[in-house]
Amino acid sequence: MSTLRRLLPRRADYAGARRGWTHDVLAGLTVGIVALPLALGFGITTGLGASSGITTAIVAGLVAAVFGGSDVQVSGPTGAMTVVLVPVVAHYGAEGVFLAGLMAGAFVVLAAFVRLGRTLTYVPWPVIEGFTIGIAVLIFLQQVPSALGVARPEGDNTALVAIRAIGHAGGGEGNGAALGIVVVVAVVMLGLARFRRSIPGSLVAVVVATVLTRLGGLDIARIGHIPDALPVPSLPGISLQRMSDLFGAALAIAALAAIESLLSAKVADGMSDTARHDPDRELFGQGLANLVSPLFGGMPATGAIARTAVNVRAGARTRVAAMVHAGVLLLVVLVGSSLVAEIPLAALAGVLMVTAYRMVEPHNVRAVVRATRGDALVLVVTAAVTILFDLILAVEVGVAVAAVLALRSVARSSHAESESIAVELDADTEHRLMHEHIVVYRIQGALFFGAAQQFLTELTDVGDVKVVILRLADVRVIDATGAAALEETVAELERRGITVLLKGVRPEHRKALAAVGAFARLATERHVFDDLDDAVAHARTHVRRDLDRDAA
Repeated sequence: MSTLRRLLPRRADYAGARRGWTHDVLAGLTVGIVALPLALGFGITTGLGASSGITTAIVAGLVAAVFGGSDVQVSGPTGAMTVVLVPVVAHYGAEGVFLAGLMAGAFVVLAAFVRLGRTLTYVPWPVIEGFTIGIAVLIFLQQVPSALGVARPEGDNTALVAIRAIGHAGGGEGNGAALGIVVVVAVVMLGLARFRRSIPGSLVAVVVATVLTRLGGLDIARIGHIPDALPVPSLPGISLQRMSDLFGAALAIAALAAIESLLSAKVADGMSDTARHDPDRELFGQGLANLVSPLFGGMPATGAIARTAVNVRAGARTRVAAMVHAGVLLLVVLVGSSLVAEIPLAALAGVLMVTAYRMVEPHNVRAVVRATRGDALVLVVTAAVTILFDLILAVEVGVAVAAVLALRSVARSSHAESESIAVELDADTEHRLMHEHIVVYRIQGALFFGAAQQFLTELTDVGDVKVVILRLADVRVIDATGAAALEETVAELERRGITVLLKGVRPEHRKALAAVGAFARLATERHVFDDLDDAVAHARTHVRRDLDRDAA
């Protein structure tokens, strides 16, 4: 119950709403206008229809606004989610999407209860940028059939479907008209963005395209009839077999909903001076949104970066703005559905193509590519896997490649550095021999499985010495493999008649070293020191004794 109370809405969510409600209302109106063509377009792209897209924006947008963890997040259908949903619609139909959405919502709510909200911090920036590039390419390719005025060819791979659509376009009048509308939309959107960003370019472009289509009598596909009210909520067909079939898809939807929503909220934190988002509450809100949306015939939803950015720039201060956005879209359904039905599909395709183009931030890509070759590799691999396979696999592969490169980098930075002992040398032969036969190694970095073999090779490659002192105070991490490597090193040196002394073993590392028997390998338990001078003095005693024995 304490966890539930922490996730539920609170009065503090609306602090400042009474003073700044006008800013929230204006921001909500603005983002609602911007969201309309995107919601319609994403609904059509998935194959569920325009009504499903706008229903998602209304229902999921409202629920996530009330229960989410960000004051300025705007949720709804997104391009990334359409990429996941297209094959689900193809294989299982609309009912399959609704059931998968319910299951995904339950998974995301569960993630909130087990406090997985902060896991986004472990996703590297190159993975996010590569993921974004891949999604942008897929969204663009998804619009190719509508942009060419042809029916969507069969197939699951977006790139292959786009290629087939190009092959099916015969250059007829309908194809040319659709492509012309796409060009008009792109010119209007990009032109208005250069002239004045405050103007909702996507809506203006759609209005211009619709008017030109009507005046020119162009024979191109339109949205068609959409309901003038929200559907009555109902449960999709549920069975254990269908849930089993959709389990993988539901996991993918849940993972994407969580990742994209947390990423969007994180971006919003950087743009707004409002309180930082609560990641676990954000997951809770998005989970509830995905539980409710399918009941009304809506598709799974996430936090939408583009609409959230518009919301912040328009002056939103509290979650009231996102609620107003949902209200604006509901008003469109109730009183403007007949006008929406006349919008050409090619116009929405143009809007989404321009949106895909804008998703990629060139300066971010340049920064990642120029940072290191490893970062560039992670970005390229993530983008390629996103385009060729699927989004969730892309994140998994990207994180795995980044982890391997990071481990390699840490392993390379972990080393044993030989130090000379500050002793005063004179003509006394004994002192010179003592100096030559004692070696001190300062071990730095992380002594873990990635660095174990390198560590073992460096430390056992010593010359004619009597005593080796290992300074461990600068070791930050020791795992079982690293501790075993240290034990093996001690055993090898002691076998060769070289005494090993340990200096500066951290308390938190003693358990791992004791577990693998590193201390037991020492000639005596008194060969562990906290002070370097004591260790050096003890080493000299050993060398002197060995020299005396050799002389005798």
